[in-house]
Amino acid sequence: MMNLHVLFCNPIINCGLSAWFLAQAVKVVLYAFLARKLDLGRFVSSGGMPSSHSALVVACTTAIGRLYGVEGPLFALAVMVSVVVMYDACNVRRSAGDTARLVNKLLEHMEQLTAEEFADRLREVMGHTPLQVLVGALLGFGVGLLI
Repeated sequence: MMNLHVLFCNPIINCGLSAWFLAQAVKVVLYAFLARKLDLGRFVSSGGMPSSHSALVVACTTAIGRLYGVEGPLFALAVMVSVVVMYDACNVRRSAGDTARLVNKLLEHMEQLTAEEFADRLREVMGHTPLQVLVGALLGFGVGLLI
């Protein structure tokens, strides 16, 4: 069984967790400043400024580049994972937030809504079917073998 001490002595993990912690702390401070009230629950919530997901993956990617160089496969993988996480944060998770906002608006003003308020339709296709995921994985596997 792996010793947890070894896990927390890893500089890549420490870098990522430090970036996450700092981003979450900044969220608490920013909210306290702007809303003029302290909400410690923001420390463990997702969303808001800055993105702790992006901070974590970019910190890990940067640490990998600094410690092991930017020419190797480890750095390349870290960059790709970072891009996916940030893309999802900006698109998939944002769209889910837009949906939640619209549902809340519907619940608050059900009888008062007009057609104009629904002019901006949300994108309905946010995820993939298992088959789409499998085909994408096979495509990635094939490209990885070829290059």
